[in-house]
Amino acid sequence: MILRRVARPLLAAIFISGGIGALRDTQGHAKAAEPFLTQSFDKLEGVVPESVPRDPATLVRIDAAVKVGAGVALAAGKAPRLASLLLLGSLVPTTLAAHRFWEINEPAERQQQQIQFIKNAGLAGGLLLAAADTAGKPSLGWRAKRAASKTEKRAEKLAKKAEKAITK
Repeated sequence: MILRRVARPLLAAIFISGGIGALRDTQGHAKAAEPFLTQSFDKLEGVVPESVPRDPATLVRIDAAVKVGAGVALAAGKAPRLASLLLLGSLVPTTLAAHRFWEINEPAERQQQQIQFIKNAGLAGGLLLAAADTAGKPSLGWRAKRAASKTEKRAEKLAKKAEKAITK
């Protein structure tokens, strides 16, 4: 459908651009994310495996790669539901790290960060819709229920045939 071919690249563009920007200024993004990352890792001590990188610059590069890769996949319509979920998984921590408006006292800066936070919430809504979009095909859940129902009906017919054969 033409709508998906237009909407997906429009939604993906902000993530691709943001990922490229993060790769170009990894240290700046890492510096901004460091307080959030430190606080998060402190709270999750013992829960997050030691193999997970803790270096903010490394995490920024990983996040940027996810944004660019999943953004390109979404824009191209390749695994769009998975790409949308990956982008959503990247958007949430990015938003919480970069737009903590509730911690800002200066009114103009607080309002600017609140706008960015709400913008990202809107993007999250778009990603949720894209993740749920089956492109007109029945969902996996519907197909599973239908297959189970058909299997149950076949089993009932076979059971009745077997019962008739035994009682004869």
